Amino acid sequence: MLAIIGAGPAGLAAALEAHKEGIKDIVIFERAKEPGGILLQCIHTGFGLHYFNEEISGPEYAARFSEAIKDTDIKLICDTMVTSISKDLEIIAMNKKDGLMKFKADAIILAMGCRERPRGALNIYGTRPSGIMTAGAAQEYINIKGYMPGKKCVILGSGDIGLIMARRMTLEGAKVEAVCELLPFSGGLKRNIVQCLDDYGIPLRLSTTVVCVHGKERLEGVTIAKVDDKLQPIPDTEEYIECDTLLLSVGLIPENELSQLAGIKIDPVTKGPVVSDTRETSISGIFACGNVLQVHDLVDFVTLESQVAGKAAAEFIKNRNLKNEFAKVVPGERVRYIVPQKVSLPVTEELTFYFRVTNEFDNMIVSLSVNDKEIYSKKKRKLAPGEMENLKIKTELFENLTSDDVIEIKVKEK
Repeated sequence: MLAIIGAGPAGLAAALEAHKEGIKDIVIFERAKEPGGILLQCIHTGFGLHYFNEEISGPEYAARFSEAIKDTDIKLICDTMVTSISKDLEIIAMNKKDGLMKFKADAIILAMGCRERPRGALNIYGTRPSGIMTAGAAQEYINIKGYMPGKKCVILGSGDIGLIMARRMTLEGAKVEAVCELLPFSGGLKRNIVQCLDDYGIPLRLSTTVVCVHGKERLEGVTIAKVDDKLQPIPDTEEYIECDTLLLSVGLIPENELSQLAGIKIDPVTKGPVVSDTRETSISGIFACGNVLQVHDLVDFVTLESQVAGKAAAEFIKNRNLKNEFAKVVPGERVRYIVPQKVSLPVTEELTFYFRVTNEFDNMIVSLSVNDKEIYSKKKRKLAPGEMENLKIKTELFENLTSDDVIEIKVKEK
């Protein structure tokens, strides 16, 4: 049995790919009442441009995979919580219909997605009035439940969800006073800055944060301030903004509690599992893909990555002889992280490396080297932390790669 945890875009794509590779006994566990994940509340368009070559909404994107699942014998168990997985590939799950259940899998794919960082992680001074919520919660209120969170809004954090909700709140009649970003650059896609802020005259205040919230029963306003290069508030730059709603878009955290309980090695930067190019984790037979592995900008790349994991899991079940020698992959100058963190040997297929840079850069060269010897380079006009980059490397460039070799990707000046 191939067990997949999560029926969002990652889990569905991985299941379909494994099924295509000949695996018939596939079970997907999903804690929500229906498949689709976060896409179900993302009613805006912008999905599918890379994978389907057309622009569709989140629910439409999810529906294409959900409908494809219905045409197979893949078993989907919704409204079910997986509480633990083990190194022996045992899964414990529970729901109100069947109670506690135990399964023994031949392989497991982790596709649990990610969650938003809450207010408690921010330590903002002030009271605890209503009207403070994550951008994703506000999105669910408006798009799923039909509730309007507020009339006058400030958004803290310029991640893509925050940018999209700035536009959504405006379209629903609210006044978005400002989007404040702690860092000197936005954490969202450039297209979202243009389409969601610039097109609606919403100001983006960089190097700015919320230092205090005001109000007793309901939020009445926030105090914002500029920050220095150490991200500390600068005295005498405080400004009070009257508002009844504060939306938080301050980062996403991969859902890896199950991974950690199983003893899977976690990357300290991505907060997701350390994986090989097949997306196999540090435990043989357990694979990871999608936002549980690294937070993606576009669901299209979640799908592509999940297909890699689905194909590799199928290969593992059929042959049980996956490679166990690896070359190490490390981030170099101006690169924050790289996925995968290791490459299985020998290299037999084209490899794609995903990475993010540490800052905004113009007119640079992305360089890939083996043991400090450059074997590939690519010119990039613009690089930004909010946009995930990727390098596709042909097999022949890694023809003589050994387990003693170190692959490095760095960004250098022309």
